[in-house]
Amino acid sequence: MHELPITQNVLEIALRHAEEAGGGKITNIYLVVGRLSAVVDKSVQFYWDIISEDTPAQGARLHFRHTPIQLECLDCGTFFEPEEMTYICTACGGIHIRVAGGDELCLEAIDVEQEEAAPAESGSKHP
Repeated sequence: MHELPITQNVLEIALRHAEEAGGGKITNIYLVVGRLSAVVDKSVQFYWDIISEDTPAQGARLHFRHTPIQLECLDCGTFFEPEEMTYICTACGGIHIRVAGGDELCLEAIDVEQEEAAPAESGSKHP
């Protein structure tokens, strides 16, 4: 259920940046989702389809790039990806670890179609 406020945030950020870029239709949204963030792609897509309706982001395609869990052993300094959910250093067997990656959730990029500019009027008048 935490996907709804996350999706609302993504929409707000995308709309703000699209407006700053000169407006236009948002066609693609690229998200980075760490395994520890517990965000479910299908839930984000479900909410996106509802809340983006009647906005410049309606119909935008969501792209999810998933990042693995990465841990750092504070005993030996080794960085490793845990197997399963075992948080024991693969190099020294240490249990003093910190999360070094895989907890991120961010909007990485937005594709915005630029609105076509109206042709400029010339200063001369034709008879």
